[in-house]
Amino acid sequence: MANISIWDGSSSFVTGSTPFGFYDTDTQFQSDADKVASFCATRLGFPLMDVELQSGSFYACFEEAVTTYGNEVFQYKIRENYLSLEGASTGSSVNNKVLRSSLNRVVGISKNYGTEAEVGAIVTKYSGSLPISASQQNYDLDAWASDQGITGSIEVRKVFYESPPAILRYFDPYAGTGTGIQSLMDAFDFGSFSPGVNFLLMPASYDMLKVQAIEFNDQIRRSAYSFEINNNKLKLFPIPSESGSLFFEYYKVDEKAAAAIGTDESLITNVGEVPYSNPTYSHINSVGRDWIYRYTLALAKELLAYIRGKYTTVPVPGSEATLNQSDLLTDARSEKESLITSLRDMLDQTSRQSQLERKANESENLNKTLKEVPMTIYIG
Repeated sequence: MANISIWDGSSSFVTGSTPFGFYDTDTQFQSDADKVASFCATRLGFPLMDVELQSGSFYACFEEAVTTYGNEVFQYKIRENYLSLEGASTGSSVNNKVLRSSLNRVVGISKNYGTEAEVGAIVTKYSGSLPISASQQNYDLDAWASDQGITGSIEVRKVFYESPPAILRYFDPYAGTGTGIQSLMDAFDFGSFSPGVNFLLMPASYDMLKVQAIEFNDQIRRSAYSFEINNNKLKLFPIPSESGSLFFEYYKVDEKAAAAIGTDESLITNVGEVPYSNPTYSHINSVGRDWIYRYTLALAKELLAYIRGKYTTVPVPGSEATLNQSDLLTDARSEKESLITSLRDMLDQTSRQSQLERKANESENLNKTLKEVPMTIYIG
């Protein structure tokens, strides 16, 4: 087996010294790489003890620590802003950019409700005309759609087959009886057939209740034009007495289903497509770099533990030396977990919600403090 050299106390970083080379061209990374290697080796016992690592081992741990830091930060940013990011372009990086809260996705979601509520729909609503035959009461709208060459089914939204508006049949028994009830003003376009009102304009709910009463009366006491539709099977009431055309509005079921799936493949559809790249090391502040240095040490300690774990004891003249693989591995894993937890806690405390809650508490406490300040009494 070749005699592989271990850490000798010095190193000289050059481009290509790390496994992936993510940050090799960053001058700040180049400057810190050898310092971090020396720091880790010293913390692991060098020069009092041999450290069975090479400079490339420290460089690899350093690169991994920077990448881990960036991943944690960017994962937090994705969680914080994903509703605004979804549907945006994947083409431009969002590193080092301020992400503003947007209602675009909320509006997009609400448009689906708009389709059902007939306001602001994102699906085309079509109009159709169904031939009506005298003495025929039942009609199959799916068969009509097939005859029109419409693939799939249709969803009928409105059938224009109803009695005249109840307002036309409104009779006010008090109009002209001297009780102060008059016709609505012509400005409301009700002058020719509307109910009478007082000199003080009655609320719209007053007329709506009367209209509802008339419609209930027609349904219960009189024959009224109406229809029943079930599974696109249309039944007309009363049975038509002459032929004609019946108009209705409908959606194509296939188009409604397709509206739920976008066609642009260059848009963000999941967290894995948010265009974050590896962080720029030179942009990381001293707080972040301190975290990176300590995480690099934990990684180096873990790597050294795996190496020393290959041999439990090492023979020395007159005795045996027991290696501390178990202690190193336990400490390394505990430190890594602690560092990740502390970083996530810090990121959570800087979330938009946490900052707003902090500001609200600050404002509340400030008001309490100001209430204790004596008010000056001015005597003129």
